Amino acid sequence: MMLRLSLALAALAASTAIVHAQTSDVTAGAGATQSTMARLLADGYEIKGTAQASSRYIVFMQKEKTAYACQFVTVTTTRCGLITE
Repeated sequence: MMLRLSLALAALAASTAIVHAQTSDVTAGAGATQSTMARLLADGYEIKGTAQASSRYIVFMQKEKTAYACQFVTVTTTRCGLITE
């Protein structure tokens, strides 16, 4: 039940982040090591899991063999870092 709730909250937060999050990458172009959740969702990445770290949520996103971990800095701003290639 808690896993379903976590996934539902992540999906809701992701949809909110898409509307309100910043859309520019820290490093532009292919192979960027940092991005935003809005940019990754627009590029076809899928949410694969979530975790709560203290009062923050971490969302794991994947597309093929590339994965990112995204942290909610605020309710509407995310920061994502490359964890695999």
